[in-house]
Amino acid sequence: MKFSGVGKRRAAALAAVALTAVTGAVVGAGQADAGRLPGGHTKAVGVDGQVVEISRSGESSRIMPSLAANGAGRAAAVSGTYKTTLSKGTGVMTVGYLVGCQVNLTGFKGTLSGSIDLTKASVSAGLSVPLAPGQVVFATTDKLTLKKGKGTVMVDSFSIDVQQCGGYASARSVVRVVAADGYDAQEKSLSGNSGYVQANLLGTPFSLG
Repeated sequence: MKFSGVGKRRAAALAAVALTAVTGAVVGAGQADAGRLPGGHTKAVGVDGQVVEISRSGESSRIMPSLAANGAGRAAAVSGTYKTTLSKGTGVMTVGYLVGCQVNLTGFKGTLSGSIDLTKASVSAGLSVPLAPGQVVFATTDKLTLKKGKGTVMVDSFSIDVQQCGGYASARSVVRVVAADGYDAQEKSLSGNSGYVQANLLGTPFSLG
């Protein structure tokens, strides 16, 4: 498995983590189950004309056996390329996944708050998440500082494994970009040089089995 932003991140395997979750609506397995997923693009324009563009290409998912051979686990491997372009200024690009157990992620109306940041936990082979029916979590897998107007994150066979679900589980990619002319990625602060721009690009939900 390869997971890269600027350069490659290498680390030890990640153990299962307890997550703060929110509820959603129950849904059947009617979403994309395997193979290629649609690409996507979004564009946001700030009040002073700053443009943020995000694109998604080459995304695919493949259902695979869960690490827990007890019938209650659901898993898939996902790949994709995510790119951001800024017309000016700097910012931060965050790539992650909404993961849910028996929840319709297509119409999900919850927020990305109460999420878990896996970048500090050193992501390697994948993500293992314990979820009960009706729960959703947003897992942040990579953050990239945008200093020269553009950035790319490539995901290769990243494993998402949901434990304790006991039913249909799904996930979808999320790319979030925050930018400004004078944005300080380290201090998460803004100067008075420009307005604040935020853009989100959500991928098509795919089944974990």
